[in-house]
Amino acid sequence: MTPPRLATFIAGGKRRYGAISSRGAVDLSARHGGQWPTLREVIEAGMLGRLAEEASALPADFAESEIAYAIPIPSPEKIICVGVNYPDRNEEYKDGQAAPPNPSLFVRFPRSFVGHGADLVRPPESPQLDYEGEIAIVIGKAGRRIAEKDALGHIAALSLCNEGTIRDWVRHAKFNVTQGKNFDRSGSIGPWLVPFGDEAQIADVALTTRVNGEMRQHDRTSRMIFSFRRIIGYISTFTTLVPGDIIVTGTPTGAGARRDPPVWLKPGDVIEVGAEGIGMLRNGVADEAIRR
Repeated sequence: MTPPRLATFIAGGKRRYGAISSRGAVDLSARHGGQWPTLREVIEAGMLGRLAEEASALPADFAESEIAYAIPIPSPEKIICVGVNYPDRNEEYKDGQAAPPNPSLFVRFPRSFVGHGADLVRPPESPQLDYEGEIAIVIGKAGRRIAEKDALGHIAALSLCNEGTIRDWVRHAKFNVTQGKNFDRSGSIGPWLVPFGDEAQIADVALTTRVNGEMRQHDRTSRMIFSFRRIIGYISTFTTLVPGDIIVTGTPTGAGARRDPPVWLKPGDVIEVGAEGIGMLRNGVADEAIRR
């Protein structure tokens, strides 16, 4: 059975949110937008599952071909990403160091992401656009210093992320990766949100990335160095997590930078990030159009 899927999309020149199925898109924002303007407010109200259930009995308002996907949460307060969270990924660094005791973290801005079906943008400053397929969790209940035993109760939904990176800009400074992780439209999130039910949804999920049909990344969440519980507990130690926050939980080995020689994304490429029970996030690549 296909799990309920809720998305933010553009249709008829207007940003909307709704449920996606084989029948098309049900426009829930037309019915509830006055109360909950975006999916962020739906999540904050604890209504994500209820609206998904409601939509199952409603006719589609748009064919899927009539919509353009946007990132599911239009204006999250925080997007926090976890680096080096699979064993083979740690070994890629060839520095002889064991897995770190705590997660490596960095932040991304919403403007650095596009939705499902849109092109990732390769900037003129560098040809080194790379892919990183990841599972994203969306926070549904606020919390600070969340105990690991309680952490999964703070998840509202799951999604997918291609955490696109401009590799040489990750090393532009001595200590930070912010620049290489935040070029406009260099990554993607989506296509939709799958409401979170229980730990079985994430305990041992296969995560894959394909480029032009070729498998580049493959691993399972059961092998993550830092579990979903640990990530939420650790991050909430120093910052309050709020509804709509997105945590991108790490990528397996196999990014283009680690191939010999490195292989960068180029215009015309198609990247597909897939995970069991969540779906498939697909994007092309295009060069940035520079206005002169």
